[in-house]
Amino acid sequence: MLGEYRIEGRRASEIAASVERGVGGGFLAPGQLLPPMRELAASLGVNPNTVAAAYRTLRERGVIETDGRRGSRVRSAPATTARGSIRVEAPEGVRDVSEGSPDPALLPALGEALAEVARGYAERPPMYGEAPVDEEFARLARAAFDADGVPAGPVGVASGSLDAIERVLAAHLRPGDAVAVEDPGWGSLLDLVPALGLRPVPVAVDDEGPLPDAVARALRGGARAVIVTDRAQNPTGGCVGERRAAELRAVLAAHPDVLLIEDDHGHGIVAEPPHPLATGAGRWVFVRSVAKAYGPDLRIAAFTGDPETVDRVLGRQRLGPGWVSRLLQRTVVRLWTTGAVDPVAVSAAYGERRDGLVRALARRGVEAHGRGGMNVWVPVADETGAVARMLAAGWAVAPGARFRMETGPAIRVTVSGLTPADLEPLADAVAYAAGPAPARSWG
Repeated sequence: MLGEYRIEGRRASEIAASVERGVGGGFLAPGQLLPPMRELAASLGVNPNTVAAAYRTLRERGVIETDGRRGSRVRSAPATTARGSIRVEAPEGVRDVSEGSPDPALLPALGEALAEVARGYAERPPMYGEAPVDEEFARLARAAFDADGVPAGPVGVASGSLDAIERVLAAHLRPGDAVAVEDPGWGSLLDLVPALGLRPVPVAVDDEGPLPDAVARALRGGARAVIVTDRAQNPTGGCVGERRAAELRAVLAAHPDVLLIEDDHGHGIVAEPPHPLATGAGRWVFVRSVAKAYGPDLRIAAFTGDPETVDRVLGRQRLGPGWVSRLLQRTVVRLWTTGAVDPVAVSAAYGERRDGLVRALARRGVEAHGRGGMNVWVPVADETGAVARMLAAGWAVAPGARFRMETGPAIRVTVSGLTPADLEPLADAVAYAAGPAPARSWG
C-alpha cells in the first residue's frame, strides 16, 4: 500500500511525524491510501487508540483526510494557482466583459458621506476598547434583516463576505471536514474552502439555486456545512425562490447539526426580496456585503446568526484585526440613511442588460442563464475554443473553469458595462463561440 516507505513510531506524535515526513519527502503521494488503523497498530505493536490519535492529529493539520469506511488518505496537494488567475487579459481594442465588477455609474458618490463621517471623527475619534460593531450600523443592519425575514440574531461586521465566511468556517470546522458548495459557484470561495484544509463537495445548481436532491446527497455523505447564495449567484445569476427555499429548508431540517451559511450576493442590486433558508434553529449565518451596490473598496459585510457562532467569530476577530474600521461602518450608515442606492433602479438597470442579452441569445438558439445580478452564464461545447473565438471577435469573457468543479464547460459574461447597442453584436459573438469548434484541416 505504501511501497517502500515504512511508517514508524511508538507514540501518536511519533507516528504523525513519520507520516508527515513521508508526505514532505514525496514518499507518500497525494491521494495515497494509508493503512487501516488496526493494521498499522498491529505492525507497530501499539494500541489502535494510539494510531487513531495520530490520524486525528494529521487530519487537524490538514495532512490527511478520512472518508468513513473508505479509509484515510493523504490529502490532495492544494492548488498552486488561484482560480482568479484563470483569466483572459483583454488586449487593446478588445471589450472586457469578464471581471464581474459593478457599473461605476450605478455606484453612489462617497464624498459627502466620507466628509460627514470625518467631521464626526474630528469631534470624537473612536478608541481602543469600544464595541467592534457601530451601534447605528447594527441597528440598521438588523432592521433590514428583519424586513427580509432573516431570523433574529446578533449582528457582526466583517471585511467583506469572503472574510465573514472564512471566519465562520474556521469557528466550527476542522481540516478534513466536508463543505457542500455550489457548482458552478464563486471562484474565490472554491479556492478558500480547500485553503482552509476543508474538502469541497460540489452541489449542482439551476436558476432557482442549489438542487435539493444534490444538497441531500452531500449531507448524507457527511458534509458538515453548506454554503448557499440566496440572490444573484455568481456566476449563474440564480436566485432562490420561495418554493425552492421551502424544499431546501426541508432537506436541512433532517440534518440539524449542519452549519448553514447564506450569502446574499444580490444585496442592493436585486429588487426581489431574498428567501432565507435559516429558521433560527441550529448553527447558521446570513451574510450581506455592500460591495456590489456601494463599491468593492467598501470592505464591509454585515452578518447575523445564532448567538454562539457570532460570538465565536467576533471573539476570534478581536484577537486579530480587532474590528472593522468604524469609519467605514459609519460611512455605510450614512449611505444607508440617505438612500444613496435605489435597489429597484439598480436592479432594473442590470436587468435590462442581462435579460436583453439572454433574450438575444435565445433568438440565436443559445442557452444562457441569468435571473439576477450582473452576470450571464453560457454553457459551451469547447471552453478554451470559445474563449479564444470571443477574443478574436473583440470580447474578453471569463472562462468557466474559474467557477466550476464537475459541471460542464461554460463562459461567464458580465453585463454591467454593456449598452443596448452592444447586445446584438455580443450575442452574435457568443452564439458563434458557444457552438462546436469549427472543422479544421490538418492536411
